[in-house]
Amino acid sequence: MSQPSVKQLEAFWWAATCANFATAAERVHLSVSSLSKRIAELEAALGQPLFDRSGHRAALTEAGERLLPAALGVLNAMAALSQKLDARVELTGRCRFGVGDLSALTWLPAFVAAARQAHPRLSLEPYVDVGGVLERRLADGELDFAVIAGRSSRSELLSQPVGAAHFAWAAAPSLLKAGRLGAAALFQRHPLVTLPQSAGTTRLLDDWLLANRATVHERIVCNSWAAVAGMLRQGVGVGFLPAHWVGVLHLRAVGTRTPLAPLHYTFQWRRGDTRALIAAMQPLAQERVDFSVSPVFADVAVHEERRAGGRKPRASTTS
Repeated sequence: MSQPSVKQLEAFWWAATCANFATAAERVHLSVSSLSKRIAELEAALGQPLFDRSGHRAALTEAGERLLPAALGVLNAMAALSQKLDARVELTGRCRFGVGDLSALTWLPAFVAAARQAHPRLSLEPYVDVGGVLERRLADGELDFAVIAGRSSRSELLSQPVGAAHFAWAAAPSLLKAGRLGAAALFQRHPLVTLPQSAGTTRLLDDWLLANRATVHERIVCNSWAAVAGMLRQGVGVGFLPAHWVGVLHLRAVGTRTPLAPLHYTFQWRRGDTRALIAAMQPLAQERVDFSVSPVFADVAVHEERRAGGRKPRASTTS
C-alpha cells in the first residue's frame, strides 16, 4: 500500500472544506478531474472512501471526518517548514479577496499597489460587496481573505483587528441655513440618506438613534458610499460619512449630543488556512488599512466645482 502524499492531503482538505469540488480545484490550481484523481489516489492508499458520492453533493464519510484534522496538521507543519526555510518567499498564482465599499473608496488602491510591489507574480482579484456576502464567500472557499466590519460570527473563520473608521453627521450648507439644528431635529425636515440594513454601519446607526431617542420619518437607502456622499452634497438629505470626508466634500458637520461610535474592521480568513499567502497579506493589510484616506472620487468632485467657477452644485429639495 502506497503512502499518502502532501499533495493528496492538500486536495482532500480543500475538497472537504470548500462549497464544492470546483471551488476546491481552483484553490489548488487543478482541474476538477485532476482534483478528483488525487482524492481517489488518497482513498486507494488508505483503503477506504473519504467521500460519500451517492447524493447530489459529495459528503465526508466517517473516515473522512477522522482524517480532516490530521490532514490539516500535516499541511500546517509543511507551511511552517516552508516559512522557516524561506521567510521572503515570493507569492505566485491568484489571490481573490473581499472588501466593502468604504474600503474600496479609501485604502484599497494603496494596498493593491503595495501587494503588487512585494509580489509582482501574484495576480490580485479584489471583490467588493457587503460584509454578509463576503463572509459567506470566504467560508465557502471562494475568497482567500476579506477585510470586513466587525468580527465574524462563523466558527470556520478567524478574525484579526486591522483598523477602524470614524464617522460624523453631515449635510449640505443649504440645509443648515435655518439655524443650528442637530441631526435628530433635521430628520424631521429631511430624509436620512444611508446604507442598507446589510451594511456594517447598521448597528452603529441603530445604537445612535436609540441613545439620542431620535426617529426618522423618511429614508433614502443606497448601497454605495459614493452615491450617499453625492446625494448629501446635492442637499437631498442628512447622513453620516467618514469624518474627514465632510470637509473634503465641502459639506457641513452636524452637531449631536453624542458622537457616532467608530466601526472596527478585521482581517478574516478560514480557520486552518496557514498558506504563505495569508501570512503575507495579513501584516500588509494591517499596514495599509486607513479609512482617513480621502475618497477616490474627491478629486473629481473638486475638479467639477472648479470647472463651474467655484459654484457649489445646486441643491435639490424634498418634501
